[in-house]
Amino acid sequence: MYQVRSLLVRRSIKKSIKNGSTMLIQPFNPCIYVEIATEFAVYDGDGRITGDDATKFFAMSNIEKPDLKQIWTIADSKRQGFLGFTEFITAMQLIYLAQTGHEINADLMRTDVDLELLQPPLMEGLGLLLETPLHTPRDKVTSIIDGLKRLYNEKLKPLEIAYHYNDFGSSLLSDTDFDAKPMVMLLGQYSTGKTTFIKHILKCNYPGAHIGPEPTTDKFIVVMGGPHEVTIPGNTIAVHADMPFTALATFGGTFLSKFECAQMPHPLLEHMTFVDTPGVLSGEKQLTQRSYDYAGAIKWFSHRCDIILLLFDPTKLDISDEFKRVIWSLRGQDDKIRVVLNKADQVDTPQLMRVYGALMWSLGKVLKAPEVARVYIGSFNDKPINEELVDPKSKELFEKEQDDILVDLKDIPKKACDRRINEFVNRTRGAKIHAYIISQLRKEMPILGKSKAKQRLMKNLQDVFTKEFHVPTCDFPDVEQFRQVLGAYNFDKFEKLNPKMIEAADDMIRYDIPHLLKNFRNPYE
Repeated sequence: MYQVRSLLVRRSIKKSIKNGSTMLIQPFNPCIYVEIATEFAVYDGDGRITGDDATKFFAMSNIEKPDLKQIWTIADSKRQGFLGFTEFITAMQLIYLAQTGHEINADLMRTDVDLELLQPPLMEGLGLLLETPLHTPRDKVTSIIDGLKRLYNEKLKPLEIAYHYNDFGSSLLSDTDFDAKPMVMLLGQYSTGKTTFIKHILKCNYPGAHIGPEPTTDKFIVVMGGPHEVTIPGNTIAVHADMPFTALATFGGTFLSKFECAQMPHPLLEHMTFVDTPGVLSGEKQLTQRSYDYAGAIKWFSHRCDIILLLFDPTKLDISDEFKRVIWSLRGQDDKIRVVLNKADQVDTPQLMRVYGALMWSLGKVLKAPEVARVYIGSFNDKPINEELVDPKSKELFEKEQDDILVDLKDIPKKACDRRINEFVNRTRGAKIHAYIISQLRKEMPILGKSKAKQRLMKNLQDVFTKEFHVPTCDFPDVEQFRQVLGAYNFDKFEKLNPKMIEAADDMIRYDIPHLLKNFRNPYE
């Protein structure tokens, strides 16, 4: 039995190396780690080592607790609360290094160690463990994300369905939404360098990429990891249960014809996904309406993205009406927005200063906030910087800015779990406020004169939003957008306020989520 498992593990390791899916464990000898991988496969049947499992398993190494705490912190870099196969191998490498006298720190495996020479660590009592393998029950929560799934399905989803939150806010979540890799969405007018930016980050073209001075990208293209280079049409993606895009079917067939997925094997795409979008229209072009809800699609992606990059060209600083609608659709996602002033080497330094000032002024008006998101300045392509226009100091600034945004992007997988928690809590508060509003509309409907009462309530929605509930006004949804959706409903058919559902939502925020985080923190703290 162990020989068969070792063969399967050996193949999976070679496959992971071939696909470039390993992060901390760059080249290593697969044969050495077959034994360790077999231990992993036998010890934990669900493919995860939780904190409770680790305290028992790693205790066999006789390593001091402070070192084990540091080992867990480094291995669980994404703060998921468990170790997968790759993270487990990293932990075992670090245990071996600790046993051989190395000081454990985050840079150790990237600088001072020849990973080809590492050996399996000494684990006392391992033979007895292999004779009595442990298997995690299927219904046991083994990660923070699993816990959020269960809380959503048991407590939050019934509240959303009862008060039609999915029609007003965001569509209902599926398990694939929780499991999806972090996403980065790029927005901007045509020819601001969105596709070129992705090519620059990946250091290669993705399938179906087109680059040119004209509007070349006319589709929403999701660039994600896969075993082969292939493009998948939107209608196929929308029915693919393993992808988090099934809800996009609600935007209709016309949108799906303008949506596709580009898959390719790439180390970076093993950890994040990019969303390339059609260029925002300006001038007379924006007078021709798109055949689908462009701003609505942007809003859908913005709720699921970890970072939103707004790209500007020094020669295209005008923020058109469509671009304003797009930026306004990002309301509530301000912490995700990063602004990129691309192609900055096309103007000299004095012009660049004026362009930067004009951009900040324009963004301040559109974002309606005294603070503007961080603006990265550079030329994000594979061409050398134009030294005829750019002086040495500006060139140094461009290079530093490019390094900063790369660091920001590389940190996304590490912060993904924290962002999932943040968005879950935010969604819970939004769903609860929505239930207050809907139930209040239901409460104010009279027995007679329903039509006039509906018109009055829709006209005075702001009063309904703030009536009887001690909720900050800034937390309520956008009045105009809410009014547009509300017109199709019969108010007296709405549900009355259900105190038990509201209490369940409050308990999630006050007790369930803190308890979940406590269970999956570093087990050695």
